[in-house]
Amino acid sequence: MKAITWHGKRDVRVDNVPDPTIQEPTDAIVRVTTTGICGSDLHLYEVLGMFIQEGYVLGHEPMGIVEEVGSDVTNLKPGDRVVLPFVIACGHCFMCGQGLHSQCETTQVRDQGMGASLFGFARLYGDVPGGQAEFLRVPQAQFTPIKVPEEAEGVPDERFVYLSDVLPTSWQAVEYAGIPDGGSVAIFGLGPIGDMSSRIALHKGHRVIAVDLVPERIERARQHGIEVVDARDHDDVAEVIREMTDGRGPDSVIDAVGMEAHGSPATGLTQQIAGLLPDSAAQSVMNEAGVDRMSVFYAAIDTVRRGGTISLIGLYGGQADPLPMLTLFDKQIQLRMGQANVQHWVDDIMPLLMDGDPLGVESFATHRLPLDQAPHGYEIFQKKQDGAIKILLKP
Repeated sequence: MKAITWHGKRDVRVDNVPDPTIQEPTDAIVRVTTTGICGSDLHLYEVLGMFIQEGYVLGHEPMGIVEEVGSDVTNLKPGDRVVLPFVIACGHCFMCGQGLHSQCETTQVRDQGMGASLFGFARLYGDVPGGQAEFLRVPQAQFTPIKVPEEAEGVPDERFVYLSDVLPTSWQAVEYAGIPDGGSVAIFGLGPIGDMSSRIALHKGHRVIAVDLVPERIERARQHGIEVVDARDHDDVAEVIREMTDGRGPDSVIDAVGMEAHGSPATGLTQQIAGLLPDSAAQSVMNEAGVDRMSVFYAAIDTVRRGGTISLIGLYGGQADPLPMLTLFDKQIQLRMGQANVQHWVDDIMPLLMDGDPLGVESFATHRLPLDQAPHGYEIFQKKQDGAIKILLKP
């Protein structure tokens, strides 16, 4: 089959790789019909190569048609249309019972000290081949896949594919933000997650103030009724937002940027140096050093009102990042974060996909490309060219 594989920093290719097969009775094989390029894929493309073997299949936002199921999979049959969450979870362990599917004890990657296995995220998260391919082996298929309702037959993939990541990740970001009724939230970053978080928060009746510096992203948000602060126009974004919120700041802030934030040249240099080291040494640097560009997180701490909540949904990678603990303590800030517990939020989101399209998912993608053009898709997404905000691939 054809698949998108990693060959080095900023080097992904379309290769022919062996078709996946059933390996466990809880497996399924899915023929991929639509799959996305995620901002997290850019971390592997740009920063986290020391955790990847050359030829590894990327991607964690697929959906498709079930081709084959293992003997223990009784909830699916060939021909079923399914979305594959990026989180691989069993559905029956203690953590799954708590709704913390991203911490699934059955698929936890204990040798890396990480949570549940993820599709397409290299050794850090279980080395499970990803979904930017024609076919995908799905472990824990008795629980992991989300079946598209039969009454949605004929409804395009783009109504449902974002259940794999964008929608539940954004939904969790808003839920974790703890925005009070009639309250306000500032959202830093208008990539796919920040954009969708803005739409969800607005749909829930909150005041939304978003921050970005990419013109196409800013205009897209404004078209959906979001108030936007253009970071290029202000030296002190936090002060601007305080002036917009009675001088005290918003009730909540969502950091939807994470480790790729602009700023902090020193940590950007640390990331570059790590990329030049042998894999074992580079992994140590990434795991133990303060390698993240923290400017957006610092801005979130500065911006949120006293007693407010920060929801951190952007991915960070360092274990020794410096935090302003006195400010966090003095402002009495609440902080929530974590990988999305995808399956936990499906029942909340599905009605919005079945009853109209209030979140604008069918027009969410900016680019739709055949699988063969994935390397071009990665390049324009990473370089923020051609208005690339969300790219879908069609195997």
